[in-house]
Order: sequence, then C-alpha cells, then structure tokens
Amino acid sequence: MNNSLLIRNMAVPGNFKVHIKKGRSGKIKTAAKCKSAKVVRLTLFMLAALTLFGMLTFDYGNIDFMREVSRTIANMRVMFGEAALSQLTFGAAMYQLFVTFSIGVLATVLSAILAFFIAVFCAKNITNPTVASIMKGIIAAIRAIPQILWVLVFVIAAGLGGTAAVTALTLSSASFLVKVYAESIEEMDKGSIEALRACGAGFWAIVFGAVLPSTIRYLLAWTFVRFEVNFVSAIAVGAAAGIGGIGFDLFMAGSLYFDLRELGFITIIVVVAVILVELMATKIKAGLK
Repeated sequence: MNNSLLIRNMAVPGNFKVHIKKGRSGKIKTAAKCKSAKVVRLTLFMLAALTLFGMLTFDYGNIDFMREVSRTIANMRVMFGEAALSQLTFGAAMYQLFVTFSIGVLATVLSAILAFFIAVFCAKNITNPTVASIMKGIIAAIRAIPQILWVLVFVIAAGLGGTAAVTALTLSSASFLVKVYAESIEEMDKGSIEALRACGAGFWAIVFGAVLPSTIRYLLAWTFVRFEVNFVSAIAVGAAAGIGGIGFDLFMAGSLYFDLRELGFITIIVVVAVILVELMATKIKAGLK
C-alpha cells in the first residue's frame, strides 16, 4: 500500500503542491513545493557556490593567517580594553554625535514628506495604472544606485558639506520610502476610496480624507525604520561628504593618526547610540499600535 499522497491545489499561483507522507512511526509529514521555493533554493545554492569559489581562488599573497589573526586579536584588545579619547574631548565627541543624529533626522523628515507625495502617484488603487507603473520604474532606477554614489555625485555638484550629505541621504531614503508607502496604500480597504469617489471627492480629498488616516500607522512605522538606517548612513558618509560628525572623527582616528584607543572609544559611542535609537524607535512604534 502506498502511504504517500500528492495534492495539487490549482487555485494557488505557482503550481503549489503539498506532499503528505506517513512515516514508519505513524507520524504525518508534510512538505510544501512550489516554483518560488525552488528558485530560492537554487539562488542560495549559487550564492554559496560563488562564495566558496571566491574564497578558494582569492590571492592571499604571503599572508601568515595565524599571525594576522593573533595581531587582530591584540588590536581588538587594545581598542576595546584600553578605549580612551586622546585627540577629542568627551564633550566634543557628544557634539559630533549630535551632528550625525541631526543629519539623520533631517534626511528622514525631508524624505518622508517627499516620498508620501510621490507614493500617491505610484499606488494603482488611487491613480492611473499607467502613471503608477512609470513612476515606479523611475523610483526603482533611483533606488538601484548605491547611496555612496549619490553622495559622491552631490559632493561634486554642491561641494563638500552638509548639503551634499543631506541631499544624497534624502534622495536615497525617499526612493525606499516611496516603494513601501505605495505598497501600504495599495493594501488599504477600497471601500472608503469608492465611497468618497461616489460623493464626487477629488484626488487630494481622497488622499487626505481616506488614504492618510487609514495608512498613517504603517507610514510612521516604515519612517522610523528608515530613520535607523539614515542614522547609520550619516555616520558612514561623514568622511566622504566632509560634513564632520562622529563618522568623520571615526575616519580620522582609524586612518590619519591611527589611534586604536580612540578608535575603540568612538566605536563604543556609536554602538551605544545605535542601540538607544533602536530602543527609542521600537517604543514609539509600539505606541502607534
């Protein structure tokens, strides 16, 4: 007697299959099979194969692996075991951290405002599908360009300083937020939209009378997620854009005068700041539910 049974659910896209099999112990085992799962497994296998190939073919030169590992451990012990400020004072470090925090906040606020007004033209349930597809294509092209390249572009256009950094972070953040905002708008209940349309409401009346009240919690949640990313990005672009901030001091300590103790102290400050930002964002998002 065959103890296995194959069930095909034709109503589910992707040729979804569920394989039910009775084991020797009498327990029922199930396994879901679909084309998307096969694609995911194939992708993971290819990535693992490429990683292994890269590791095996990389030219390591005459590096003594064990010696370099011991040096790295010794450097880490100095960085975090003897962390101290030398070129900076504690007050100056806190000020530079506040500068970085302010850049992250400014970029997030500007990108959230910009993204909302673009996202309403990307949501197919409230705007023309053709217009939505064109807008999504443009935003996808912007999002495909790495953030650091936007920073370099605006450094050339506007010069070193906060303008280049904030503009690049705003553009990169807006391209991400437009996508998630539009998806949130498309998932909302169509009833309120149809009701306002039946009453003769215009486009912006629908946006502010139905779309915004229904999706505000999701929009704010995604905005806080992006703020966490922007704060870390502001640290990363501090040196590239010449805006100062804690990222610039981190770069100077690690490359110009190579002070491991100060590098470790600044790293600890950054880690603590990131954890506090995460806790603050989590508490605010929990309050929105």
